[in-house]
Amino acid sequence: MSFPQRRLRRLRRTPALRRLVSEARLSVDDLVAPLFVREGIDEPEPVPSLPGVVQHTRESLVKQARVLAYLDVPAIILFGIPASKDRTGSQAWDPDGIVQVALRDLRDELGHDLVVMADLCLDEYTDHGHCGVLSATGAVDNDATLELYGMVAQAQAEAGASVVAPSGMMDGQVAAIRAALDDAGHSSTAILAYAAKFASALYGPFRHAVQVELPVGDDRKDYQQDPANRREAIAEVRADVEEGADMVMVKPALSYLDVISDARAAVDVPVAAYHVSGEYSMLKAAAERGWIDGEAVALEQMVAIKRAGADFILTYLAREMAESFHAHG
Repeated sequence: MSFPQRRLRRLRRTPALRRLVSEARLSVDDLVAPLFVREGIDEPEPVPSLPGVVQHTRESLVKQARVLAYLDVPAIILFGIPASKDRTGSQAWDPDGIVQVALRDLRDELGHDLVVMADLCLDEYTDHGHCGVLSATGAVDNDATLELYGMVAQAQAEAGASVVAPSGMMDGQVAAIRAALDDAGHSSTAILAYAAKFASALYGPFRHAVQVELPVGDDRKDYQQDPANRREAIAEVRADVEEGADMVMVKPALSYLDVISDARAAVDVPVAAYHVSGEYSMLKAAAERGWIDGEAVALEQMVAIKRAGADFILTYLAREMAESFHAHG
């Protein structure tokens, strides 16, 4: 055995040595919990395709946020399910829309003890399920959507969001949102841009959770990214930073570790990764059947995302991982 190989083996010999020389470190500080709040329900509603995840009432949302803050999870991101939808998604910017009232609840209860992010998109609020308004031909009208995104950003910031997170992948969305926020006196509200959001097949459980259903044969491939394109992803990331994004995100995470690494090398702002619903559900399904050690695989996946270069991770595992960190000191 060569001397370098002997050295590597010596440094793996005990848990303490392995911990000492670990290259990638995961802590509760790296976690963001996605939470769903639904209008018009009296009790939390489980999401069958996302084991352990629920659609919250306003009251249960605040309770869950309080627990996460106690566990030292630094941030949540909020998604809303309105009681009614329309062609433009008007509930997304209504001051009395479900996300806006929930944001006020959270701010009143927690102040700044927790970073409260708000997903900024229209798909949860439109009756057609797309991330923007549609033209007469049925295509998403990018430029018309930008004005609405600005209105959503202003409403979310006014309600108390510290961070707005545009996820629609509209061209120019970050510049439009930054201008709208600044014009409304919310220059301190940060933007986390879904900069490299791929047209992935891994979003199914999330769409169940927010009750979004696209027409048969329809998809979002004309405005979300082609999974085959790595260079294009970094062009999108750079464009969002140039437009004023304070942070950028790669979504999904595990199938795009190369893009996370590229993004970390390309820009100097924080890079997030979204461990999405399909990634979570596959892990949970395999663990439930006893095919894998769910806790060990979850930790391995989170470490892999950190190793690739993510500064923080949006994951439905946030609470259970935080509880594990606390249990193990």
